[in-house]
Amino acid sequence: MAGPIPELEECATRCARRLAEADRVLLASHIDADGLTSAAIATQALERARIPFETVFEKQLDADAIAAIAATEYDTVLFTDFGSGQLDIISEYEADNAFTPVIADHHQPATIDDDGESVRVDTDYHLNPLLFGINGASELSGAGASYVLARALAAVADLPPDESIATDGGTTTAARADNRDLAALAVVGAVGDMQASGGELHGANAKIVAEGVDAGVLETGKDLALYGKQTRPLPKLLEYATDVHIPGISNDQNGALRFLDGLDLELKRDGEWRRWASLTNDEKQTVASALVRRAVSSGVPATKIDGLVSTAYVLPDEPVGTELRDASEFSTLLNATARYERADVGLGVCLGDRGEALERARKLLRDHRRNLSEGIDLVTQEGVTHEDHLQWFHAGDRIRETIVGIVAGMAMGNQGISRSKPIIAFADKDDEHVKVSARGTHSLVRNGLDLSVVVGEASRAVGGDGGGHDVAAGATVPKGDEDAFLERANAIVGEQLS
Repeated sequence: MAGPIPELEECATRCARRLAEADRVLLASHIDADGLTSAAIATQALERARIPFETVFEKQLDADAIAAIAATEYDTVLFTDFGSGQLDIISEYEADNAFTPVIADHHQPATIDDDGESVRVDTDYHLNPLLFGINGASELSGAGASYVLARALAAVADLPPDESIATDGGTTTAARADNRDLAALAVVGAVGDMQASGGELHGANAKIVAEGVDAGVLETGKDLALYGKQTRPLPKLLEYATDVHIPGISNDQNGALRFLDGLDLELKRDGEWRRWASLTNDEKQTVASALVRRAVSSGVPATKIDGLVSTAYVLPDEPVGTELRDASEFSTLLNATARYERADVGLGVCLGDRGEALERARKLLRDHRRNLSEGIDLVTQEGVTHEDHLQWFHAGDRIRETIVGIVAGMAMGNQGISRSKPIIAFADKDDEHVKVSARGTHSLVRNGLDLSVVVGEASRAVGGDGGGHDVAAGATVPKGDEDAFLERANAIVGEQLS
């Protein structure tokens, strides 16, 4: 059975065989949307292969977390959505026979200094797209790597479909037996990891999308590129549409209402505004065309107007009008559980709990949105400090360290906050450490920005550690060393963008 990504198949098979040989496995995963979907994919793959396992989540896979993992009695540890960047530490435990690591990740692998030369650390069971010429920031997420491993594990385990997996809904037994039904979760993870640049998933991600469509767990098509198409009332959908700013509609409650009232459509039912998902195709076309006309007449550049349309990724087995039907809204729901340290809730939703876990996740999402709004208001009102090559703010304890990066990214473009420089955000982590979150834009990345390098080098220069992706990265540094971190980071960004 051929895997979805030929370049990764040999490595994925080797990793899968190691898992299949294990008496039991400790599954350790990150807690954001990509990490939760990674864990959910791995969980179901291990269950179907009848491999006993236990799951743990870590907000950050630091030295203490790895030491705690090594202290368990598990001989095999599967790391999903992290592990590559911590191989310098993990490899030491592997050398001491504490455990054998199997890693399905997409972050930059760790390096060590060898006589002044930077040398990449590796291990025998390391599934990472970056090692095979595939971009881990834009072409394959952690959930995608976990999915590739799950497909290989199904082939290695070779379970008879009628014995292993029962079918329900529209998903075929065959799709479950070879784990193709897990493609939907991989897409949710990729979208949550902001890999749908230019409005759609590319590269290896697109191959996973194709498998999901073939398995009946995904539907795709061109649609309005606005967040909240399933759940937001139409006026709110348009008012909060700020990625493509349309004067008189975006950030304008009354303007959005006037725009809708001017359309010859029945956009209310029983006195309530309808959602985009409930409109007919003709009604959607009418609204979209009117939006484009307004944008053109308001002088919005054609390149921006093109951004009003993107590829939608729909989970057809989920009810219309719920956040679980749209990959973008699903990922936001998962991120809300992660940011408030309830990974168990997010995992439950991924695994199909539509009762208590889903209700708890929705409550966390409501709180999350309120906290984000308050955080963005705080940053916009107080402003940021501009250096030559970056901008920054320090939230102290006024914004949770688990959401300060999201706030920073969403605040870019607001008054006084530039989109032509990366933004660095600080927030208190504990009495001795500060969380650093860095966000850029895809335009800056195309010009040479790599925040993984910036944050990694600057944090290590002050006795901290960090990493991530070119467009988004994070670190932990000692409290009091923020100025030294900024000085180094500013210099590195200047070198990258010169």
